[in-house]
Amino acid sequence: MIILETIKGIHSTGITLNKILSRMKELAKLLPEYDVVLNMNGVGERLAPRIIAEIGDVRKYYSAKALVAYSGIDAPPYQSGNFNGNNRKISKRGSRYLRKTGYEIMKSIKCRVPTKDTAVYDYIIKKESEGKAKKQAKIAGLNKFLRIYYARVSEILKN
Repeated sequence: MIILETIKGIHSTGITLNKILSRMKELAKLLPEYDVVLNMNGVGERLAPRIIAEIGDVRKYYSAKALVAYSGIDAPPYQSGNFNGNNRKISKRGSRYLRKTGYEIMKSIKCRVPTKDTAVYDYIIKKESEGKAKKQAKIAGLNKFLRIYYARVSEILKN
């Protein structure tokens, strides 16, 4: 009996989630940047509304560096006197949902070799060949992806 109720609860949650995602997709299609984001490598119809919603209007960021800082994947400075720390972790001070969505996009990019717009994929492969761990390489790829996102969407919104 408890198992059947749990299954019904999971099923109703799935239906609600699909309704929310379809409504997000409908609203995102009205935005001018939707087609640009959808054409980016690794972004599909489910991830495009999520990343647009998490980032919001790119005009509120003064640069791509500010967008990267908002995502929390920038490394904070670590200095003391003449010492400069080079082995630093990401700051995690930004939006965790943006980091999660971005990581899902990086996993999507890494799963399939792209035929066009290979800049982020090539960058991830380059970082892995330099000896970075797979997750570190994907976060570095996310940094590049967000910079490209900022440039493309800013260009669209200027016109």
